[in-house]
Amino acid sequence: MIPAERQRKLLNLISHQDIVSINTLVDVLGVSHMTVRRDIQKLEDEGKVISVSGGVQTLERLAIEPTHNDKSLLSPKEKNAIGEKAVTLIPMGASIYLDAGTTTLEIAKKLAEREDLLIVTNDFVIANFLMEYGKGEIFHTGGRVNKANRSSVGELAAQFLQHISLDIAFISTSSWNMNGLSTPDENKIPVKKAIINSSQQRILVSDSSKCGKVATFFICPLTVFDSIICDNALPDNLQKNIAEMEITLYLV
Repeated sequence: MIPAERQRKLLNLISHQDIVSINTLVDVLGVSHMTVRRDIQKLEDEGKVISVSGGVQTLERLAIEPTHNDKSLLSPKEKNAIGEKAVTLIPMGASIYLDAGTTTLEIAKKLAEREDLLIVTNDFVIANFLMEYGKGEIFHTGGRVNKANRSSVGELAAQFLQHISLDIAFISTSSWNMNGLSTPDENKIPVKKAIINSSQQRILVSDSSKCGKVATFFICPLTVFDSIICDNALPDNLQKNIAEMEITLYLV
């Protein structure tokens, strides 16, 4: 059986069972453990599967972007820890971007007392919080309103970001893998791309539950990021892959 045929069979098998062990694949495909692991690595590099301890599973497809309210209930401890780490990376007098999301909201909460910062965001919850409690300068991108996520999206928001230059962008996502970030909402793409181009340093902030997910619209490769802040439940093999990409990984 040639590699391409074997890999198609592997994908078909895990599509029906979600998670399949290495030993099962060895038996079904009639090849060695080493060959199975090579096939898994190739498919993982292509963003089609994700390795787990002793096996492999399909990437979870994100069909609909969760609402702000839904996100606020997920992984609160992890988001808090990510926020605490993020603020240690911000030097005095910096200009920063806080992407829309509940993880970046945690960063905003921890920056409220800092008077030295210029903060740009497309998130209305973050902007409202900083208007109430923040001491730094605040800019909102404006643009088309995504009511469910309480943020601005689309070309008008992107145009604002194209006309500024920021020191650090903290970028959020609901789905990413070793290939990069994706989204079920195409209106988010121009905003993400604009801030990637307008920032000197780009940091992905995401808990591990969002890793291994894929959505319809591709945003950018993972290699555009200088750093990733994630919780320590991120699988070891993914930590290794990120290190090989020369991306600084902070685990909290």
